[in-house]
Amino acid sequence: MRAACLLYHDVIESADWDSSGFTGPGTAKYKLSRPAFEAHLAAVAKVRDTTSSIAYDLANASDEALPFLLTFDDGGESAVTRVADLLEKYRWRGHFFITASQINRKGFLNTEQIRFLRRKGHVIGSHSFSHPVRMSHCSKEALTDEWTRSIKILSEILGEQVDTASVPGGHYSNRVGETAAAAGVRVLFNSEPTTAVHAVLGCLVVGRYNIFRGTPSGVSGDLVSVHSGARSRQWLFWNIKKIAKRVAGRPYLAARQWLLRKG
Repeated sequence: MRAACLLYHDVIESADWDSSGFTGPGTAKYKLSRPAFEAHLAAVAKVRDTTSSIAYDLANASDEALPFLLTFDDGGESAVTRVADLLEKYRWRGHFFITASQINRKGFLNTEQIRFLRRKGHVIGSHSFSHPVRMSHCSKEALTDEWTRSIKILSEILGEQVDTASVPGGHYSNRVGETAAAAGVRVLFNSEPTTAVHAVLGCLVVGRYNIFRGTPSGVSGDLVSVHSGARSRQWLFWNIKKIAKRVAGRPYLAARQWLLRKG
């Protein structure tokens, strides 16, 4: 089972990077301007003239078709103010993963906006309750709490069971997947750049390709194409970083935060 899944965050007007989603040093790296995001969508449409897939399609998808999915992390309000309308142009549906503790806060989606997105046919999922910095280092009890609290809140808002989720910060481990599955998650997205889909306790685990501010728009098109060089390059870079994280541990995180503050 394979899928090409893109990971976006917020879409911003007029370089006001703190207007939607998380604020502070380094967050702008994960956000695109509206013109840039429009260019990315156009690049995807140029190579894929099919409808975007949603998480529940994956179990029945053929490898040859290589379904593509669009996902948006954090739960910033730009999901409603910009992203949804731009997706509608192509009749595409997205996955919006929401940090439950931020609902109704400034710059984040409120309860009615979450319901609006669902009525439009988009998938609403959990992005944990509190967005831990290193989710893979949380205890089993803490992970269970992160998933169950967030899923309960979102399910009550929508009046239906929420059973998709994404892992904050890309810090995935088997324990993260197992606790998500135990909390009722059927499809879990992490940030490993791979098209391979595997199962953990009946939960499908799906990798994603991260799009950053400054990423050329053509990269998004390349990433979802059947034959892609960009996927191999991102996979190689990710695995080099993974080795660095294991070797350096906390010093790696400290250095990363310093570089993000420096822009």
